[in-house]
Amino acid sequence: MNAIGSNRYTDAWRELGATLERPRAVLAVSAHWYVDRTAITVDPRPRTLHDFHGFPTALSEFDYPAPGLPELAHRVRDLLAPLHVEADPDRGLDHGTWSVLAHVFSAADVPVVQLSIDATRPRRWHYEIGRRLAPLRAEGILTIGSGNVVHNLARIRWAADAPPHAWAVRYNRTVRSLLQGGRHTELLDETEMDEDARLSVPSPDHFLPLLYVIGQRLDDDATTFPVDGVELGSIGMMTVRIG
Repeated sequence: MNAIGSNRYTDAWRELGATLERPRAVLAVSAHWYVDRTAITVDPRPRTLHDFHGFPTALSEFDYPAPGLPELAHRVRDLLAPLHVEADPDRGLDHGTWSVLAHVFSAADVPVVQLSIDATRPRRWHYEIGRRLAPLRAEGILTIGSGNVVHNLARIRWAADAPPHAWAVRYNRTVRSLLQGGRHTELLDETEMDEDARLSVPSPDHFLPLLYVIGQRLDDDATTFPVDGVELGSIGMMTVRIG
């Protein structure tokens, strides 16, 4: 619903779009393309995917007609070689991508290419993929990871004024502190998760997009948080900016 709503999160995303140097294109990594392979969109006119149900018609009819950029897809495949990256000519942009970009680049005039998340790989692998994609920064490409540091649908509190779970607040604070200190390796070991982490990240899909972004951090980059918070008790809305 953030795609068609207005709140402090969407306001922050719009401000980002207004203040960022305009990129040549966006490489998006969304929690909602979580499959058993690495794939990338190559359609020069990717369609808007409405990969959900039970929401208002206005959301199901929302269109984000950003162009694709096949040459960026080819560049990503070159950077990740010899890893096989499947070129997917049919995949469009899912709501994890366009619900955020609808505010960051509301005119839909910045080309967008989407990279899948390989569900068969561990956290460290995804972080290393981010590191291998770091040269894109100097080529005018903005990488956006769309997910949630805290994401537990089973523990949602549906009241609009519901307070966040204590474990969600603690884990959100822990991750923020680690990111501020550049202590990324402590986020990569999923075998040592405490109770706060297990409740906040019951499945990896929404957490992994963050690793593609922080993997591109350079030693002198600042890590900032344009907006933060936990909504509905168990949905983290932290936005992390590198550089």
